[in-house]
Amino acid sequence: MTVQKNAFLMFSKPPIPGLVKTRLTTMHDGPFTPLQASTLFHRMMFDVLECTMQALDRLEEQNKREREADPTVPKRVYDVFVSTTPHKHVEKMREIFEKGQSWPREIHIIEDHGKVFDDHFDDAFQQIFDQGYETCISVGGDIPIMPRDHIIDAYNCLHEFQKRYPTGGMVLAPCQAGGTSLVGYTHNCGMNHQTVYYNLDGRPALQAYLDKGREAGDIPMALLEPVGDVDNIEDFAHVISVVNALEYASQFQDVFVPHRTLEFIRAFGLKVTTPPNRNFDSREEIDE
Repeated sequence: MTVQKNAFLMFSKPPIPGLVKTRLTTMHDGPFTPLQASTLFHRMMFDVLECTMQALDRLEEQNKREREADPTVPKRVYDVFVSTTPHKHVEKMREIFEKGQSWPREIHIIEDHGKVFDDHFDDAFQQIFDQGYETCISVGGDIPIMPRDHIIDAYNCLHEFQKRYPTGGMVLAPCQAGGTSLVGYTHNCGMNHQTVYYNLDGRPALQAYLDKGREAGDIPMALLEPVGDVDNIEDFAHVISVVNALEYASQFQDVFVPHRTLEFIRAFGLKVTTPPNRNFDSREEIDE
């Protein structure tokens, strides 16, 4: 039986006050103390991992059905990695995931290296590919509204590319401001992260990936719907609205509700407001 190994990778700092989500704190005109901001990040990160593990369960169940119908389909396994840096943070991250929370899947903690973030990204991906994994999909820990189906669709796109193209391909989901919320590719597609995040010409990350895909010979690419992460208070306001909508929709739709993030929102009584809209409809004379 052929076994195909697939990896999920989350880059993250440990949720230490003053280290994470500082743009949400009073030091940068945000509403939270450093401790509150780190608590929020801790909750968002755990929501991302729970959502992902549910997605991986569904992917393995899907693969089981496929193999029952066609024994030539490879058995696919999906493993979870969290990458952090520097070395002193590795044990801290391991402690965070082992304390007060049992996880249905093992979380492998690795340390990424490099001079710039592009190097760190490449190093973590390569560590995983060197262990025999054929695909790797990465998201950040600050995207609690990442849909479960995005994770499933991302892997399915890569598996389809593996069947259709010798080198497989890549999958992207945009975030706000021209960035990316999900990046994944097959081990032999020819993609890397150089000049994506550390660049001197102001090129957005999403455009950088597109350019690199073309330069490498039109690497097959799948694009998912945009999902916003949380960098500043405006981003978090968007997340508050979406999390509330997910909770409501979950009564009627199979969606993941980031309940830890929702509990934080409820505990602080957070609500999103906008300036009153007193603009008259430009059609008022026609309507009259």
